[in-house]
Amino acid sequence: MSSENTNVSKPLYRDINADDDDPEVMELESYCVNCEQNGKTRLFLTKIPFFKEVVVSSFTCDNCGLHNTGLQPGGKIQEKGVKYVCKINDAKDLNRQIVQTDNATVLIPKLEFEVPPNKGTLTTVEGVIQAAIDGLSHDQPVRKIQNPEVATQIEAFIEKLNALKELKEPFEIILDDPSGNSFMENPYAPSVDKDMTIHYYVRSREQDEQLGLLEQEEAQQSSVKEEVKENKGDKEKKKEEFFDGKSEVATFRTNCPNCNVPCDTNMKLVDIPHFKEVVIMATVCDACGHKDNEVKGGSGIEPKGTKITLKITDTSDMSRDVLKSDTASMAIPELDFCAEMGTLGGRFTTLEGLLEGIKGQLSDSNPFFKGDSSDKERASKIEIFCQEVQKIISGERLGDHFILDDPAGNSYLQNVYAPDPDPEMTIEQYERTYEQNEDLGLNDMKTENYETS
Repeated sequence: MSSENTNVSKPLYRDINADDDDPEVMELESYCVNCEQNGKTRLFLTKIPFFKEVVVSSFTCDNCGLHNTGLQPGGKIQEKGVKYVCKINDAKDLNRQIVQTDNATVLIPKLEFEVPPNKGTLTTVEGVIQAAIDGLSHDQPVRKIQNPEVATQIEAFIEKLNALKELKEPFEIILDDPSGNSFMENPYAPSVDKDMTIHYYVRSREQDEQLGLLEQEEAQQSSVKEEVKENKGDKEKKKEEFFDGKSEVATFRTNCPNCNVPCDTNMKLVDIPHFKEVVIMATVCDACGHKDNEVKGGSGIEPKGTKITLKITDTSDMSRDVLKSDTASMAIPELDFCAEMGTLGGRFTTLEGLLEGIKGQLSDSNPFFKGDSSDKERASKIEIFCQEVQKIISGERLGDHFILDDPAGNSYLQNVYAPDPDPEMTIEQYERTYEQNEDLGLNDMKTENYETS
């Protein structure tokens, strides 16, 4: 009994640890494509620090000696795709690190050059260009003999790529990942990167199909249709099983976002005074102890965006309730800090909890400021920023402004003087820009000529 409980408590994706006596390597008998006999495949589910979950595979055939290894992504696909657009101006920009998944495409519009999705890698902007040069140069000696004209054209293009490395003039690079798991470094963090913009977008049907999501969606729709068909006409049964979202808590099984072990998620509809209804989902994992909560707007996207500005004048401001939707950005102008839309996801917490989350995201979860290869100057800058945030939390630093900007209008910061106006807080309603509507997926939304079935 105790051994079973021990096994259940272990995360599905485990850290590589020399002291782990039971790394749980799975062994499978599999077909050898070389000698057509049976070999052995070993699978190990682990996590690359500050990157993502992966499945490491190793195949060995004792009959012919064939051996190969592989690395497959094991992390989840995000709700939206992500697109980084960065202008490269100097050598510092060439050293920007890039986490490129096997679903990401890299484009350089200046040369009309595109690197299609390939194996996932951790590289730099210069590394992407160098990899393209190496790939094009690989068969050049043979091309010069077999097809001199094509070889000459490729040689001219390689010279253009080398010119980019030498930065003879600025250029733009785009990292587009429908899975939402790629990342491009902001060397100025936690300050705003004026040379880089980040766009989150709703995937197209073709992109969902490429990621294998369409089959899952169709299977779910088929399951729902069968369930509706079975329950059709049984009105009394529906009344008995009616779920009241306001007074009851729904529980369903999901995978832990930290270790991927199945766990329970609780969901409830909450009516926030002087605001609106929202859906709050809370997850607690018994395997790794991870706790997480997520907030979704219960009434869709508002006609206008909302910008809330609070002047922090007392430590009691830290206890104000905050509802931050996953479409909201955050800023502290006095610290030259701005977090883009999607940072920390949707959360229902206090102002102190939100600031602690920002600190944790920067100090513990940033993949580019840890380890021996990290830039000490940048790491020191992050540490100083976290210290200043801690001063705001403890009340040593007052008078700073906290800005919560939500184009969808679904975020909220508690007014402790309600129903009277809050003298330290301003709320602005504004018309969204085309780019903001694009990020929310509103520009492609069609509401005319709908057919009901």
